[in-house]
Amino acid sequence: MISSGSLLHRLARHPAVAVGCYGGAVFVLAFMTWAAVADIQQRQAAIAAANDILAQIEGRKTSTGDPQLPAGQIPTGSPFLEGQTVTVAGAAILQRVANAVRRYGGNVLSSQVELEGTQTKAGLVGVTVSCELNQPELQRLLYDLEAGMPFLFITQLMVQSSQENPVAEGGRLRVLLAVSGQWQGAK
Repeated sequence: MISSGSLLHRLARHPAVAVGCYGGAVFVLAFMTWAAVADIQQRQAAIAAANDILAQIEGRKTSTGDPQLPAGQIPTGSPFLEGQTVTVAGAAILQRVANAVRRYGGNVLSSQVELEGTQTKAGLVGVTVSCELNQPELQRLLYDLEAGMPFLFITQLMVQSSQENPVAEGGRLRVLLAVSGQWQGAK
């Protein structure tokens, strides 16, 4: 076994070895400190993410996604179309669909509310809307309609590309959209 005196004596005779050992020790200690700080920061980030998820689950906080379509948030409101009469319920569904089309940069070309028929007798009120919309926004529009409140169902979807440039990616589409929702009737 080497005594501490002989080790110090050897390091005193070779100062470059002593400096190298000192530098190596400083490097190892600095690396260990950096690793510990990085681990602490990683754990704090995981705790913050878990707290955010818990707050969203408990309903205390909204998610930070798209303001029109919050990810993971349960839509609020009645699942049924509002209105004392079937005409008012038809106007409500038309307004909901037209607002959604405009929100995604589309133009409503024509619309028709279906107030009579077998579906209306079953409590369903429908609307058929013809609109122009950019191609990337079509999926977001469909998701918005089906994921929001009141519950709406896409019963028909026909999509036609623009006449000017049918192959252009991201071009305007002509969309014929039939949407229906449940109406509870007069309360």
